[in-house]
Amino acid sequence: MPKGQKLRAPPLETPLHVVLVEPEIPPNTGAVARTCAATKSALHLVGKLGFRIDEQAVRRAGLDYWHLVDLHTHPDLDAFVQAQPDARLHLFAAGGTKSYLEMEARPGDALVFGKESVGLDPALLARYPGQVYGIPTLGGVRSLNLSNAVAIVLYEVLRKLGALDAPYLEGADALGDAGPDARDV
Repeated sequence: MPKGQKLRAPPLETPLHVVLVEPEIPPNTGAVARTCAATKSALHLVGKLGFRIDEQAVRRAGLDYWHLVDLHTHPDLDAFVQAQPDARLHLFAAGGTKSYLEMEARPGDALVFGKESVGLDPALLARYPGQVYGIPTLGGVRSLNLSNAVAIVLYEVLRKLGALDAPYLEGADALGDAGPDARDV
């Protein structure tokens, strides 16, 4: 890990939940897991996965941060809801008609994303019609990459909740000079 100063913020007392329903692409889930570790958010993998997450597979993939991830698996979304009854669901879909910027969030909420190829099941979206959001795009792409979408939404929710209001430098020496490694982020 690069040495030097790191900009940090205190974690939420009640973490957010990032829920991936049937993720298919290992590097996307790996990137989401890293974002969850960086934000102290729980990662929930729901349903059939398109890859293995056993210790050998994780080690082979070189995911040196995996031990920092608060990881949970659930057979389906109903099992997640049963395990986290206080988590309000916010579902994200490329066809969402409300912007994620309109979303009212609180600590402990669940941010639910679908599989890369088709997103969330239309029947699931129909169950939660007032809780479906999209990320506006300026160009004509079909959708954003799953890991990018998670990062965009998660950091916006953290910002809205004030979690990023008190950043501090970790690893700075008494004079505030971190030396040559200060460029490493």
